Parts: sequence; C-alpha cells; structure tokens
Amino acid sequence: MREEFFFEVEKEYAGQRVDKYLQKKLILRFSRTLIKKNIENNNVLVNSLPVKPHHKLKKHDKISVLLMQQESHNDMVPLDIPLDVVFEDDCILVINKPAGMVVHPAAGHRDDTLVNALLAHTPKLSDVSGPVKLGVVHRLDKDTSGLLVVAKDNRTHEILAEQFKKHQVKKIYIALVLGRVERDEGLIDAPLSRNPFNRKKIAVVFASKRNAQTYYRVLKRNNEYSVLEVQPKTGRTHQIRVHLTYLGHSIIGDKTYGKTSPRFDIQRQALHASLLGFLHPRTSQYVEFKAALPEDMRKIAERL
Repeated sequence: MREEFFFEVEKEYAGQRVDKYLQKKLILRFSRTLIKKNIENNNVLVNSLPVKPHHKLKKHDKISVLLMQQESHNDMVPLDIPLDVVFEDDCILVINKPAGMVVHPAAGHRDDTLVNALLAHTPKLSDVSGPVKLGVVHRLDKDTSGLLVVAKDNRTHEILAEQFKKHQVKKIYIALVLGRVERDEGLIDAPLSRNPFNRKKIAVVFASKRNAQTYYRVLKRNNEYSVLEVQPKTGRTHQIRVHLTYLGHSIIGDKTYGKTSPRFDIQRQALHASLLGFLHPRTSQYVEFKAALPEDMRKIAERL
C-alpha cells in the first residue's frame, strides 16, 4: 500500500534533518523505522531530488513523500510467551521484562518479542508508534532486565510519552560494575552521540549537543566489583552503559562497551531496571513499581 504526502518546510524547521522533520509530521501514523527506510529507498524527495536521512532542510523546501506502507497489526503474530505482569488495569500494563527478550520485532527477532507476547495477553494495545511497536512507550535493551510500562490505548500512550519526554518519569537501575568505585555517589555529565569510528555504538562525544546525565550511588563494593544504584536524568540510547564505561567501571558482562570476565557467571550485561514511577494517565496520581534483582545478578551481588 502506498500513501503520498507533500510538505513545505516552515521557518521554525529550517536546519532540521529531514528524517526528524518527517517523524514530527508523520509519527502518529508511521514508525520512525519505516520513515527512515523510505528515505533510504529514495521515496522521499526534497525539491525533486532524493536525499539522505541526515539532509538538512531550508525554509520553503518542498518535500514529497511516497510512503510504502509497513506491516499491519494483522501481520503481527500473538505468541504465548509467559509475562511477569507487575500491574495491570484498563489503560496500562507494567511488565518485568527478562534479559534476552527483545521489546519489538526487528532484524533477527520476528515473532519472539515482548510485543508478540503482549498480543497474546490482551487485544488492547496502543498503535501510536506503528503496528510493529504496539503498546511500546519506551524500551530496554535486549539484555537489560526490568520494568517497562505498556499503553493499552493511544491517549494513554501520548500522556506517558510526554512524561518521558519531559524527564518526569522516575527510573532507577541496579548495575554491577567492574572494579571498586571509590566515590560514594556522583553525577556523570557527558554528551553522547554515535561513535565516529563505529556507527553501531554510542560514545561520549564532547562536540555533541545531546547532553546526558547519569547519577549513581554505591550500594556495595570491594576491590573486584561494585553494586550501584543508577538514575539516568536523560534518556539517551545506551546511556547508562556508556557513561559507566566512561567512568572507568564498565558493567559486568557488557560485551559491547566493556570486557567480559570469566570471574562472573553471567551471560549478559548486569543491568536491571528496578524501579519505575510516573503519574498514572487516568488518575494523575503518582504510582511506583519495583522489581527484585533477577537470579543471575543476585548471585553476584550476594558474594559481597
């Protein structure tokens, strides 16, 4: 299925990337991934010429979009995967996601994701982020465990997304890191961006305008490793993992940003989203949820 759209760039969007511009205009109907894919397939023209996703727009640029439709809700396969439901009512679900589970379908993970499990659990899921991200308001990395809130309808999704955007959501993680963290607490304030030498990774890049702040507090420590309570003040991709590596104490088991250690029997990064708090979309009352450490992390923490 094809759909056509035409835009003339407004003054306030001059200098913005074309992919970011189209996300603002079309995100209520189409996913960011689909928009980017169509740009890369030359289905987006600026002043009649194909462009790259990072192309910077000018005032009065004329954009034509021939959007090839993505998968529909009916293409998604419900799968009876057990879910650890911490809380559920008529508009939200709070899930304790296990390590190893991908949140939504992507390359290599078509039918074994949290979304597939959610579809088997309930027919009520928001589709603001597109039909392959049903209910998904925010994400955790595949190998990070812990709490996620899921929206059952679009209005709930929009309210929650706004809280995340304004950094009004309380998120606390437990991280097991290599080495002895000497300071009892601290704030890591270092901007993040794509690693200029490896675009698949994130790095601290001081020329970046994407500011990022992570607060940490030591719960336990010895000369071998430390247990930290971590609270991200911003929500950048891989923020906690990159910031702790920058601090000199990479997360145990993090094969991407740290180094593996045979001393620890864990097959993933030792990072767990242990607390999630936000204003309930219906009542506007603050609600808070907690999830205990999973067994693989608990065994290491108990060695202290």
